[in-house]
Amino acid sequence: MCVGIPAQVVELGSPERHVATVDVEGVRREVNTIMVDDEGLAVGEWVLLHVGFAMSKIDEDEAAKTLEFMRELGSVYDDEIEALRTETP
Repeated sequence: MCVGIPAQVVELGSPERHVATVDVEGVRREVNTIMVDDEGLAVGEWVLLHVGFAMSKIDEDEAAKTLEFMRELGSVYDDEIEALRTETP
């Protein structure tokens, strides 16, 4: 199952490459930001991550609530985090 996961931006890449590094539960990944570039993106902001793309910006409160809900799903969430950890970027 693939779900959108809240991720916090920890580093911005070059604008020409449309990338940023995000953190999800201690797992850091480079993701494509082309879908949110027009909104502007800053370190510390949150995005909804799906299949390697930052799909939309979300606020910190929404990120926290979504993460809390996802943790309650148990193995579904754990499987997504493990996939994120082991996938080749």
